[in-house]
Amino acid sequence: MEIGPKIQAAVAAILEEKYQYQVDSGTIVVTPTKREFSGDFTVVLFPFIKALRTNPVQLGEAIGADLISQSWITAYEVKGGFLNLTLANSIWTELLDTVNIAARTLDPARKIIIEYSSPNTNKPLHLGHIRNILLGWSCVQIYKAIGYQVIKTQVINDRGIAICKSMLAWKLFGEEKTPASTRTKGDHFVGEYYVLFNSKLDEEYKSWQQSDEAQTIYITGKKEEQTAADFFKTYANTYFNEYSQLGRQAKEMLLKWEAGDPDTLELWNRMNNWVYDGFNKTYAELGVDFDTIYYESETYLLGKESVDQGLEKGIFYRNSDGSVWIDLEDAGMDKKILLRSDGTSVYMTQDIGTAQHRYQDYHFDRMVYVVGDEQEYHFKVLFEILKRLGEPYADQLFHLAYGMVDLPTGKMKSREGTVVDADDLVAEILGEARKAAEERGELVDLPPQEQEKIIRNIALGALKFFILKVNAKKRMVFNPEESLDLQGQTGPYVQNAYVRIRSILRKADQMTIPSVYAGYQLGTEERELIALLLQYWETLEQAANNFDPSGVANYAYQLAKSFHRYYHDVSILRAESEEAMAFRFVLIRKIAMVLELAMEMLGIEMPDRM
Repeated sequence: MEIGPKIQAAVAAILEEKYQYQVDSGTIVVTPTKREFSGDFTVVLFPFIKALRTNPVQLGEAIGADLISQSWITAYEVKGGFLNLTLANSIWTELLDTVNIAARTLDPARKIIIEYSSPNTNKPLHLGHIRNILLGWSCVQIYKAIGYQVIKTQVINDRGIAICKSMLAWKLFGEEKTPASTRTKGDHFVGEYYVLFNSKLDEEYKSWQQSDEAQTIYITGKKEEQTAADFFKTYANTYFNEYSQLGRQAKEMLLKWEAGDPDTLELWNRMNNWVYDGFNKTYAELGVDFDTIYYESETYLLGKESVDQGLEKGIFYRNSDGSVWIDLEDAGMDKKILLRSDGTSVYMTQDIGTAQHRYQDYHFDRMVYVVGDEQEYHFKVLFEILKRLGEPYADQLFHLAYGMVDLPTGKMKSREGTVVDADDLVAEILGEARKAAEERGELVDLPPQEQEKIIRNIALGALKFFILKVNAKKRMVFNPEESLDLQGQTGPYVQNAYVRIRSILRKADQMTIPSVYAGYQLGTEERELIALLLQYWETLEQAANNFDPSGVANYAYQLAKSFHRYYHDVSILRAESEEAMAFRFVLIRKIAMVLELAMEMLGIEMPDRM
């Protein structure tokens, strides 16, 4: 039984019977009553006042009196244009019995692709990837729960000049070392050579700046009184493309890769596999996976056929230099290149082809791209182009844009440069969780292996919850210490509510617990807890519609907060009557079930102890 629809239907019937006014019951607004007023649920009356030519008080009194006569409403109060209703005790106990957390039946007709992570193979996953991955995984869990068939995917950027920089650095300076021989995680190993390439390039550039060639370029190219240092700061890209020996070798390697040179491809495969091994370890640590993976090395030629079709239809146009463009100025955007003058594709072309390829593979209803907000314009253009090409799914594409994640000043340094590695962050939060557990001393009687499992659950719960509780569009600061606070809006705070319930239930195993509570009179906090439990599915639906897991995180926190307050205010094991004890055990079991599932939607496991 859902109480909202029951109230809506009852009010709609009264309006038709008393006023001959027909209204779709689903449009009647029913909300939980605010705490400062008496009542459980509130009906908003304002939409009907004008049509019925009455005032809010008269209408509220008429509806309230009629509902009272139906026995399932025991009291009402009219406050302005709001009718506050108090439900009968028996209705609340029935509602508790109907709380159901079973996932909705899978509907094969509802299919969604969610793309997340999508890293480069020249460096490890970083802090930004963690937010990306957690957002994507949570959306996967939420959509599965509401009955969608979900395809988890990513596009790995495994080709291009950046990849060749790592390959060349290893070839020149690696001395045949491997991740195994150096006991280094594969993605970090390759990332170190990417950093090494840039370091060697910087040395080469500084040396070149002293040459006669460089000084001549400076003298002829500087702006007014511009110093050599300032000039060469802006000249780095030109140097790499036109004068650098390392740059020339990297570009030659890229050309060999594109030509299918066996030795180059062998090195490329070997180093990429080192990276994939490292990525997979990080994914396993975070508890995420993928159903299918696309590789840029296999998709970078996709989209060219669509460009030809777009030219034939007049959607695209060819410039005098042979490049192909689309003019989107009529849609508030600009002109966008799709093929360079030499016939090579750009990222937009590849994304067009990849979207079409995925539709051929899966015939999805919706597709979501979890990508940083710096790419908002790119996806706006992509979706508009696909719409103009007449793709049937073009209106069902969504860019889940997210803001950057910062760390408090002075926290953590990346081993690969300026970006914080995902593995370093996980290690940091694990260290903080381990330290906090040692200080509390509540796990000392457990075997070391079980202690470590609980600590990992708490640490990863802290990381995931802290990131997911913030709306994706907002830039955020992740503080490892704050994320573990047992008194804050954190994962461990929610986990602790579950742990408390599990502790009570373990004690109850040694007792005889009554099972009948038909005559129990619920308190205000108990009604509020049931009302919260009933909001679970609505919360999931809203999170899915908005692609916003923060709604689920904040719901879990509110439920945990209400339970903690209830735990302090009433006795469960020493309840004042058998009916009270029976009811409270049913209630806390339901709370534990919903808390566990809500946190599962965030990719968080619940420990039995903390």
